[in-house]
Amino acid sequence: MNRPNIKVYRLAALFVLGILLFNYPLMALFNHPTLVAGIPVLYVYAFAAWVLLVALLILVIERT
Repeated sequence: MNRPNIKVYRLAALFVLGILLFNYPLMALFNHPTLVAGIPVLYVYAFAAWVLLVALLILVIERT
């Protein structure tokens, strides 16, 4: 019996995480006129979420 490829399940989970991170209700939480180091909070959140997803994708894909 073949063991299912765990990498496929992890990539699918990261896809769902990406959908949740960039979905309206969560993005709306950060959409207010506060600045962090002169940058709107929404932009900081979007960039941080994007960096997190890319880092997790690298970990999943490069792991042997």
